Amino acid sequence: MNSTLAKLLAAAAFVTLPFAASAQDQVVNVYNWSDYVGEGVLDDFTKETGIKVVYDVYDTMEMMETKLLAGGSGYDVIVPTDRNLSRLIQAGVLQKLDKSKIPNLEHQWKEIEKRLETYDPGLEYSTNYMWGTNGIGYNVDKINERMPDAPVDSWDMIFDPAVVSRFADCGIQVLDSPDDMIPAALHYLGLDPDSKNVEDIQKAGDLLKSIRPHIQKFHSSEYINALANGDICLAVGYSGDVLQARDRAAEADNGVSVEYSIPKEGTMIWLDSFAVPADAPHPDNALAFINFMLKPEIAARNSNYVYYANGSKDSQPLVDEDVIDDPAIYPDEATINKLYTTTISPPRVQREMTRVWTEVKTGQ
Repeated sequence: MNSTLAKLLAAAAFVTLPFAASAQDQVVNVYNWSDYVGEGVLDDFTKETGIKVVYDVYDTMEMMETKLLAGGSGYDVIVPTDRNLSRLIQAGVLQKLDKSKIPNLEHQWKEIEKRLETYDPGLEYSTNYMWGTNGIGYNVDKINERMPDAPVDSWDMIFDPAVVSRFADCGIQVLDSPDDMIPAALHYLGLDPDSKNVEDIQKAGDLLKSIRPHIQKFHSSEYINALANGDICLAVGYSGDVLQARDRAAEADNGVSVEYSIPKEGTMIWLDSFAVPADAPHPDNALAFINFMLKPEIAARNSNYVYYANGSKDSQPLVDEDVIDDPAIYPDEATINKLYTTTISPPRVQREMTRVWTEVKTGQ
C-alpha cells in the first residue's frame, strides 16, 4: 500500500469513527413489563428524538431485580415496583435523576409522588409511570346467587369468616404474597399495615388462619384466567390483573361478569416507576425517554392503552372517559386518601412474616 493511500484511509477512519460512535449511541435500552406502552408511542419517541428504542420485557420483578443487582445489564431505563425500587436504591445500583433534563416532571401528580416518597425519599431516583391498588375481584352473578347483599366493597368479603365461607364452594384465590396479604390483615384489624411488631404480625396471621379453610389457592397470577373463565368467584388481586380478567371475559362473551372493588377501609397502593441503572450506557437518552413518557399527551395515550392510572396529573383531561371515569382505575380523592404504602422489613421481621405465611398456607 503506498503512503498516500494509507494517509487517505487513516484520515477517512478518523472522520468516520466519531460518526459511527454517534450513530451507535442513538439508542435507549428499556426493560419493562410487556404490553405496558401505548401503540406507536415508542416509534413517536424515535421520530421526535432520533433515538431508537430497544424494548425488552420481564415476567417478574425478581427477574428484573436479579439482572440489575448482577450489574452490567446494559439497560438505560427500568420500571421497578415500589419495594423493589427501594431495594435497588439501597443496593446502590441506581443513579440519581438529573431533573434539569426532565422538565415534564412539572406535570406529575403530587398525591402519587407523596406515596412514592415512601420508597424514594426526595424522589431522587425515580418518578411514577403507572399505579394501581390491591383489592377484590369477583364474579358478579356467583356472588349474588350466594349472598345478594354481599359487602363487595369491604374487606369483610375476605376477612370475615361468616362472609367468606359463603363463597368457598365457588372458589376463592388470594395473592401468594405475605408482603401484600399480611398488611391487608393488619389494616383490617385496625393495626398499622406497615407494623414491624412481631406480635402484630402474629395477630394478622391468626386472622388469615381463620379464613384459610375457605381459600382454594394462593397464587399471584392464576386468578386472572380463573376469574375470566368463571372458574372462581372471588380473588384478592392487583387492580390491573382483575381489570384484565374483566376485559377478557367481556371479549370472550362467555356470560361471565367480573368486577373489581377497592375496599372502603383502605388498601395498598402499588407504584411502577421509571429509574435509571447506575451503569446505564446511555444515561442522557434515558432521561430523554423518561421526559417524553411524562408528556401529558403521551401519558394519556399509555393509560388509554393499558387501562392503568398514570402518574401525570396534567394528563387526566386527555384520558379516555371509560378510563378516567372508572373508579377501579382512577379512584376518587377520598379513596386515594385511604391508600397506604409499606416499607421493607428488617431481616428479623421478614423472617417472622415468612414463618407466619408458611403456617397460613399449610394450615398449621
